[in-house]
Amino acid sequence: MKPLHRRTVDAIKGQDARMDRPPLYGARMWRQVGQLLLNLPLGVVGFTLTTITLTAGLGMSITVVGLPLLAGGLAVSRFLGGLGRRRARAAYDSAIHEPEPVWPRRPGVVGFTIAHLTDLLNWRSALYNVLMLPWGILSFTVALVAVTVMWPVLPWVIRALAAIDRILIESLLFPGALAERVRELEDDRGTVVDTAAADLRRIERDLHDGAQARLVALAMDLGMAKERLREVETEDDVAAATKMVDNAHGEVKLALQELRDLARGIHPAVLTDRGLDAALSAVAARCTVPGGVKVNVDLKGPDGRPERPDSAVEGIAYFTVSELLTNVSKHAGARSASVDVWRSDDQLMVLVQDDGKGGAAPYPGSGLAGLTERIRAVDGVLLVQSPEGGPTSVTVELPWRTHTARR
Repeated sequence: MKPLHRRTVDAIKGQDARMDRPPLYGARMWRQVGQLLLNLPLGVVGFTLTTITLTAGLGMSITVVGLPLLAGGLAVSRFLGGLGRRRARAAYDSAIHEPEPVWPRRPGVVGFTIAHLTDLLNWRSALYNVLMLPWGILSFTVALVAVTVMWPVLPWVIRALAAIDRILIESLLFPGALAERVRELEDDRGTVVDTAAADLRRIERDLHDGAQARLVALAMDLGMAKERLREVETEDDVAAATKMVDNAHGEVKLALQELRDLARGIHPAVLTDRGLDAALSAVAARCTVPGGVKVNVDLKGPDGRPERPDSAVEGIAYFTVSELLTNVSKHAGARSASVDVWRSDDQLMVLVQDDGKGGAAPYPGSGLAGLTERIRAVDGVLLVQSPEGGPTSVTVELPWRTHTARR
């Protein structure tokens, strides 16, 4: 059965989350109670520090120390905002993460001042710290009353207060859509650069240790055969020269085969000429799974005619399936496997399944983690479902056109 779209992946995760929903009076509720009660003391501290430093900085902005003092106040507000983000992750399971630190583009006090005054998250953090005083008084009071005299409705009251608290944190302390997208693009750029560098090192190593070494040996054999042919006097000399030429011929064939394998590893000609169907069929044919690999590719456009995605997307899909099938051959202990590729709206979907022992996971440093990073570089998604004992199912979603990737 084929998954349909990224919405399917999100639905699976949402279903798992609902199955793990904690009890009403569980530990999670009491963590939220603690966080709501902490809002008042933290709100007093944040409000005091923020208002004092910002007021002093603004009041002295016409002097030499005014703007640096204002920048320092914003830095303090940013630090206190970091405490709010950590509290949200601990108590509310918020997905909000830490923003990139403020990096001054110029050294010294001037660079520090400009960097912090021009950072929007600093100002939003200052606003959050100011609002925390009235909100801290309200949330502390309601939570305390609910714990002491409103026990029957305590979970619902705490849930409502926690939802407001979480919205306040995520709306003001989240880095922002643009900053988040810049961070993702920077991470993806680093991944692409590292992958390209690794590929170049692999190609250089393969050329140096494989084809180049064989071509050097071939040149030496041909040189020796040439010298022997010049000194031919007996049949033994002819036989020896013939043997050298035969050895050289064998080296030529091996070098050509290694060059073909290297070219296939860079970008297979069959993928360029005939598309994913033929290329993935060739990969499946080389897979050593006993029962073979079934390949089903259905890439039709809205008009029902076959279409091809961008070449970059084709390449990522090809190498993803190739590495997944290699993992199946080496580690899964599977009897059979299958590869399904199809188009869903503006997405290219890939599903690789096997009946092996399972237990696959994209832990750091693993091949699956590397695939995940490569797929993320084009705003793709990789989902692994591999319980112990199997079976394993890897779903990959890629944009049909790279220029339609999420902006």
